[in-house]
Amino acid sequence: MTELAGKVALVTGGSRGIGAAIARRLAADGADVVLTYAASRDQAEAVAAEISESGRRSLALRADSADPDAVAAAVERTVAEFGRLDILVNNAGVFAYGPFEAETRESYARVMAIHVQAPFVAAQAASRHLREGGRIITIGSCLGERVGAPNMTLYSASKAAVIGLSKGLAQDLGARGITANVVQPGPIDTDMNPADGDGADAQRQGLPLGHYGSADDVAATVAHLAGPGGRFITGAVISVDGGFSA
Repeated sequence: MTELAGKVALVTGGSRGIGAAIARRLAADGADVVLTYAASRDQAEAVAAEISESGRRSLALRADSADPDAVAAAVERTVAEFGRLDILVNNAGVFAYGPFEAETRESYARVMAIHVQAPFVAAQAASRHLREGGRIITIGSCLGERVGAPNMTLYSASKAAVIGLSKGLAQDLGARGITANVVQPGPIDTDMNPADGDGADAQRQGLPLGHYGSADDVAATVAHLAGPGGRFITGAVISVDGGFSA
């Protein structure tokens, strides 16, 4: 497919799991792709090499999403290296699980920095370069709208915040022809939440489809929003969750 030919995408947290699947899919659809990583250098460079071998340009950049300066610098480096930016995918994330009473100010600050501050900073930096038809896609979570179980207050709060952020961006940037949307995965088989891990059976029982999704399922929705089919979709929250939110 070449729907994204000539486009440049930046995917944060693109070294593994959902982020890597998104990076590969956007490249398969014709985009050149920059991906960031915080610690998994070898994995990130392997994904970038795979994309390059497929005929697209790719670059792996170290940028800890907890550091707003690093996030902004990744946007600027993308434009400096590739000459433009068309698609921003805010994917980097961490999972916070534990009793509400045990959360600290430090844990709160880190989760909010990665899930809320980083997408805000990246979107602000990207908005200076995005042209008409630009896309900002943020990976949220089904837990941002329906928590369903204890011990996920901090994580859910951070993922709920990106909904308001993206709806605001849709209003602020719409006049320039830039869209902003949220994709909310449910139980997806990755190393952060493996389909054979502890608690996986309980998660499956809450899914009308009865099984985990794959990272490619999320990537397909991101690709649709990034491509021509997403041109009239903005301020939307799209669940890829096997019916968890139904």
